[in-house]
Amino acid sequence: MRCNHCLVEELVVEMIAEGEHNLKILLEVEQHLNRRNMFVTVNGNMFKIKESGVREFLDFCNDHMESEKVWFRLNGQDWKPISEIITILDMQWIDEVIIKQLITCHFQPIVDAQEEIYAYEILSRFKKHDGSLIFPNEVFSAAKIRGRLYALDRLCRMTAVRHAAILNKKAFINFIPTSIYSPEYCLKSTAALAKQLGIDPSLFVFEVVETEKVEDIDHLKKILSYYREKGFQYALDDVGEGYSTLELLSDLVPHFMKLDMKYVQGVAKDSKKQHIASVFLEKALTIGSIPLAEGVESTEDFQWLKGKGYQLFQGYLFGKPSSTPYEGSIEGSY
Repeated sequence: MRCNHCLVEELVVEMIAEGEHNLKILLEVEQHLNRRNMFVTVNGNMFKIKESGVREFLDFCNDHMESEKVWFRLNGQDWKPISEIITILDMQWIDEVIIKQLITCHFQPIVDAQEEIYAYEILSRFKKHDGSLIFPNEVFSAAKIRGRLYALDRLCRMTAVRHAAILNKKAFINFIPTSIYSPEYCLKSTAALAKQLGIDPSLFVFEVVETEKVEDIDHLKKILSYYREKGFQYALDDVGEGYSTLELLSDLVPHFMKLDMKYVQGVAKDSKKQHIASVFLEKALTIGSIPLAEGVESTEDFQWLKGKGYQLFQGYLFGKPSSTPYEGSIEGSY
């Protein structure tokens, strides 16, 4: 099945114009853009324009139309004022990042209570065509604005799977549930690549990004069920006091649960964080999930968490993300 959401093709912007003056001049706009092969379709006061013609139309709109009565939208989303479209045009650079695969991966160790490396989280890093780095939050924000989140998430997943081939440990790989339309189609290529590389599926742990913000739980269940059927494992990240009920966690049955770093850092001296960390630990053990504390930066916090019964740890105390997997003894490296 051809997945249009994973392709990066020229955007087609849907627009709507209202007002007697705008409707009167719209025919001339259509004829002009048609001559330049920038117009797509028109139906009454609704029309579509290729991105290559949007800036020209915007200039014309600002000069000769009542621009406050013109709106646009992408992919059937909510209508927005035409003045806001410039933000989408300015984010066009994300297309090049995806098409040219300007991405690499860094590795951050995850250790057990004995400070032995248990796994690595594989983190995506991005660069422009000139080699300069782009912060991940910039990349994902731009992709979301331009409707490229699906294509970007797939690129990150597939790249991470390829990088996992050099490891002899588990690999934690992030994914965004809302970027996956249908697990059996969107994730088929991921499973096929792992098989092609000859990597045991159980060595992959797919980590739900922004667990707390997932609204469609049934959709998430379908995704996690697909992963489980294919032999992969999965983790929920940033779990804390605001997370849903124990019944829901029991329903999702994650292999790993990550305690949000805001409850980890300073936990050795903060009674409220200690309470949340203790409740989290109890939840994890109750449903048979492995508790993992992320963002560990001090020996005091590590010792407190280890003493409570946490099994896995991740953070700068044990190693920052690196372009090559950290090897050797973690213990005493800090």
